[in-house]
Amino acid sequence: MAQFGFDNDIHSILKLDMPITNAPMARWQRKASSSMSTSCANTSALSPGKSGNRSLSLSKTPSKTPGKNGKTQCTPSKAGGDRFIPTRNNKQMDVASFLLSKENEPMDTNPSAATSENQKAWSVTLNGYDIEEAKILHLGGKPLNAPEGYQNNLKVLYSQIPTPVSTKKNRYIPSVPDRILDAPELRNDFYLNLLDWSSRNLLAVALHNSVYLWDATQGDIVLLMKMEREEDYICSVSWIKEGNFLAIGTSDCKVQLWDVENQKRLRSMASHTARVGSLSWNNHILSSGSRSGHIHHHDVRVADHHIFTLSGHSQEVCGLEWSPDGRYLASGGNDNLVYVWPGVQEGTGQGSNAVHSFNEHQGAVKALAWCPWQPNILASGGGTSDRHIRIWNVTSGSCISALDTQSQVSSLKFAPNYKELVSGHGYAHDNVVIWKYPSLTKVAELNGDTPLSENVQIGPKVSIFC
Repeated sequence: MAQFGFDNDIHSILKLDMPITNAPMARWQRKASSSMSTSCANTSALSPGKSGNRSLSLSKTPSKTPGKNGKTQCTPSKAGGDRFIPTRNNKQMDVASFLLSKENEPMDTNPSAATSENQKAWSVTLNGYDIEEAKILHLGGKPLNAPEGYQNNLKVLYSQIPTPVSTKKNRYIPSVPDRILDAPELRNDFYLNLLDWSSRNLLAVALHNSVYLWDATQGDIVLLMKMEREEDYICSVSWIKEGNFLAIGTSDCKVQLWDVENQKRLRSMASHTARVGSLSWNNHILSSGSRSGHIHHHDVRVADHHIFTLSGHSQEVCGLEWSPDGRYLASGGNDNLVYVWPGVQEGTGQGSNAVHSFNEHQGAVKALAWCPWQPNILASGGGTSDRHIRIWNVTSGSCISALDTQSQVSSLKFAPNYKELVSGHGYAHDNVVIWKYPSLTKVAELNGDTPLSENVQIGPKVSIFC
């Protein structure tokens, strides 16, 4: 009996070490099984090659985060994220790979200047840009600046909405004169050229038989010269390019040359048989046009100043203008013609034959202007019977465009800072107009208080627009 009881005890002890087949699953086993099933469900749902139900993974109990009040708050987990895929072409990828590999290479401590220049030239030729200045990542477009006083500058770096700073402001063009100068005894004659502005900011004004200089910087007015006879008068004034000498054409058929710094007359050149109404400088060559229709070239360096004469116009020459490069001289006359003459060739008799003769104008041509950025472009303006501005290509001899201004064109000038053409008008509008070039669309119109005369002055006054 005792032996039977001992066997039962041994059997019960051995039975505890054997696995329990019908017992419930342990807690650690349940946790491991739950995490593995969740991972497998997410993998099968996000993998493109396997079919799975994503709702199974999203239906799991979310993790719990304790709140401030002791209660638990549910925070759902994210199923995926947003990706940034840069847009780069193959050339940029190759350059980026080269730059990354180049960082591991030892640097040349003493490269020669010639080798560096050659490498830069090869890089520009092969790649289109210098490889040393290339970037691994390149962002297209320039970020806009934040408005003034804005706190969060990073928020508007890549905004497409224009800010007040980035918005281009319109150009200010004054509608009233900045200065009005009294000009008594200013001759109201369309064919004369009585105003000229120097490179030193001096304005020369011819009043009857006197020439006055107005310093635009200081505001001083100086009487430069006065003709001896009361019946004589000034017909034209023209500054040399440097602005230290002034040429004066008179009614007694002479051309005077004055040193404005010393207020001294250097010489008086006589060669014409009628009044000299137009002047134009080309370095040391001074060209003068007279009522006889002749144009004379003067070399102001020598005693025998008269080089030769250009004969083409049948009536008074009222417009003369040398091109900026000195290759051509344009002349306009009361015979409605525009001539283009070749430049002066020293030591030869060439240059007396016109390159072109334009007869499209129906009125006297006084206004002439050469384009500073296109030396072969000439603008001309007709008088009261014509009223047109015409643009010429002197290389081909063709008229590019023509514009009816509905008013007498008395002067033309290309703006140096903008691609614009400025015209001064007499009868009937008496104004100054700014035109966009080459479209010849009107930009602005400047009007004075009283009618403008033929020299873009206001009656007995001179108006200055800044």
